Amino acid sequence: MTGTLYIVSTPIGNLEDMTYRAVRVLKEADLIAAEDTRKTGVLLKAYGITGELTSYHSYNLKKKTPELIKTLLEGKSIALVSDSGTPGISDPGSVLISECIKNDVPITAVPGATAFVTALVLSGRPTHKLVFEGFLSNKSARRRRQLKELAGEKRTVILYESPHRIEKFLKDFLDVVGDRDIVLGREITKKFEEIRRQKASQQLAHFTKHKPKGEFIVIF
Repeated sequence: MTGTLYIVSTPIGNLEDMTYRAVRVLKEADLIAAEDTRKTGVLLKAYGITGELTSYHSYNLKKKTPELIKTLLEGKSIALVSDSGTPGISDPGSVLISECIKNDVPITAVPGATAFVTALVLSGRPTHKLVFEGFLSNKSARRRRQLKELAGEKRTVILYESPHRIEKFLKDFLDVVGDRDIVLGREITKKFEEIRRQKASQQLAHFTKHKPKGEFIVIF
């Protein structure tokens, strides 16, 4: 009998945002595949979970995906977790999920926190129609082309951006999209959670003076 892949959502910052079901599934799984074993190790320790842990990230997925599929086909269950939030969203988990579908391996999701959904409801922007683009290119020329395509979008646009690129992103945003209102969220659910609702020029001025920390969710 083929094992099941459990797509397990984990907290995006605050460890208390863990569901009872997620804890149970992680305790019962034969193997836990984690994007960052050190970070996941902290979570497992907090909930007394002692299951076997293996790494599964963008640098080893070509080698590891077939191994995990083999494990599932042998009848063992695997719980897939990302660094935080829901696996499969802007992380390598989507590759394993696709391979499971190709190999008729049962998959099910254990819902929980997702960073962009949490930031969206805090932003105050319309939620009935939206576009999630994940991370734009780290190359300025391509990022500017992507922003140009999004500039006329009528739906709420949601992006991810890293702290070391947020200033470059805002400069490109100003040049391509203009000095529009933009929402920046960071450290969501953590002690220093911040949702900034300002013009792009004001956001840039702020983060030029204050060193950006934490991953960003960008909404406009």
